[in-house]
Amino acid sequence: MLQHLVLASALLTSPPNGRQIVQAMHDRYAGKWYHTLTFVQKNTATRGDSTAHSVWREYAALPGKLRIEFVPADSGNGILFANDSQFVLAADTIASASAFIHPLMVLGFDVYFDPAERTAARLEQLKFDLATVHEDTWQGRPVYVVGAKAGDLRTRQFWVDRERLVFVRLLEPGQRDTSRTSDIRFNKYQPAGSAWLSAEVAFLVDGRERWLEEYTEIKTDRPLADALFDPRQWKKARS
Repeated sequence: MLQHLVLASALLTSPPNGRQIVQAMHDRYAGKWYHTLTFVQKNTATRGDSTAHSVWREYAALPGKLRIEFVPADSGNGILFANDSQFVLAADTIASASAFIHPLMVLGFDVYFDPAERTAARLEQLKFDLATVHEDTWQGRPVYVVGAKAGDLRTRQFWVDRERLVFVRLLEPGQRDTSRTSDIRFNKYQPAGSAWLSAEVAFLVDGRERWLEEYTEIKTDRPLADALFDPRQWKKARS
C-alpha cells in the first residue's frame, strides 16, 4: 500500500521519471489485461503514389509471444516472436533466427505482466533514456514522453497516455537511414474488458504514412496452444 501511495504521489509531480511511469502502467492493469489476443490484420503499404495490400493472421500469448501467419496460411510463411527472439518462417521452415526484443510488444503488452524492473531493464537495453521525461499532448490527450526533451522529435522516445496509462507512440531515427525519423502510432484504442486494445497501428517515415495495420475479427482470452509459439512446430500448429 505504501509503495502505491508513493507511486501515486510521484505521478502528480511534473513529470515523473520513466521508471515510475512503467511502474504505474504495470500497477494499473496487472491482473486485468487479456492474456491472449487473436485478430486478422489488413495491411496497406504505400510507396510514392502506389499502394499494396496484404492480410496476416496473428496470435499473441502475453507476455512476449506473437505469431504472424502470412495469408494464404498454407504458404507456410510468417514470423514468430518468442523468448526475446525473432524467427522468420518460409515454407514451414525456419529461414532465420535472431535475438530481438520487440519494443511494441514490451510497451503495448508485456509491461502489464512483467515486473516493472524487468520492463525498465529491457527498455534501457533498447536505448531509451528513462531519466528524461516531459509532458505533451497527443491527439487531444495529455501524454508523458519518455526518452527526449521537449521539442526533440528525433531521439528514441515513447509516449504514454497520462490518463489511461497506455502506450500511444514511438519515435526514433530510421534504422536504415538515420537522417529520417520513424514514427509508430497505436491508434483507435477501444475498451477490452478492463483493459484496452489498439485496433490500428500506423508506421510513418518523416511524417508520411508507409504502412498501416487495421485489425478485425479481434478476440481476447481465447485458449491458445503452446505449439503455436514453437518455431519447430510451425506447420503442425498451423494445421
